[in-house]
Amino acid sequence: MAETTDPHALPGADPHTGNRRIDPVTGYDTTGHDWGGIQELNTPFPRLAAIALLLTFLYSVVAWVLLPAWPTGRDYTRGLLGLDQGRMARDGYQAVDAVRQGWLSRFAQPDFAALAADDLLMAQAMPAAARLFADNCAACHGTSGKGGPGFPALNDADWLWGGDPETLAETITLGINATDDSRLAEMPVFDWLAPADRQALAAYVSALPSGTAPGDNPGAALFAENCAACHGDGGTGGLLAGAPSLTDRSAIYGQDEATILTTLRHGRRGVMPAWSQRLSPAQINLLALYVSTLPQAKP
Repeated sequence: MAETTDPHALPGADPHTGNRRIDPVTGYDTTGHDWGGIQELNTPFPRLAAIALLLTFLYSVVAWVLLPAWPTGRDYTRGLLGLDQGRMARDGYQAVDAVRQGWLSRFAQPDFAALAADDLLMAQAMPAAARLFADNCAACHGTSGKGGPGFPALNDADWLWGGDPETLAETITLGINATDDSRLAEMPVFDWLAPADRQALAAYVSALPSGTAPGDNPGAALFAENCAACHGDGGTGGLLAGAPSLTDRSAIYGQDEATILTTLRHGRRGVMPAWSQRLSPAQINLLALYVSTLPQAKP
């Protein structure tokens, strides 16, 4: 009898592949591919995967019919359910805003003492005030109000005009050096002083925070003649005229000699925006009450 070369005619061959080799562990035949002794099994496509593909296809068809799906130029198909996430978001915001306006309206014409004494109102208002501060003030004054180069600290007892809520509300409303109606604060240029005098004055002012500034040196006399009118005797501030205290480490621009010399030579004129165009009177009063509590929250 002639020898056949047809693999399907081999004794015991699989009727589909003609491969006689059967994996003894799984019972599947092999494809004949071999990688260093590792043989490829001829396994069927998993039924579970086929079912999953079918279900996802059916879901996509149902979602296509029920939900917003296809863009049509400037619009899109609405789906049978008529869902509109933009409208849902606006409705949700309006519902939240309606609740907020209920308690926020009490700040429009505030009695700050009565508001601060209302614990239930403060529990609602202070988290919103903290977010208001973070959104509008923290970029300059820091998240905790500790200030930074060019921006005064709000969490200490030294204020340029005053730290009570009424004064703070006025400062927030008007701003500083921002408009014709703003508060004015300007450190004049002292380049007319002789370099030696500016050096002596800078050395004196830089020593004020440590309490080591001698009172009988030329810098002290220069300070009394040129600076005490705004910064107070000994640089303690507190005159509420826009001039900061120079006796602590929270000086707005820095307290080292080099920075002080720059200030004396070029002056300073920082700007705080007038927030009346961005925030409502009620929001400004809420923010003022919050800022007035920052010194109490300082560790």
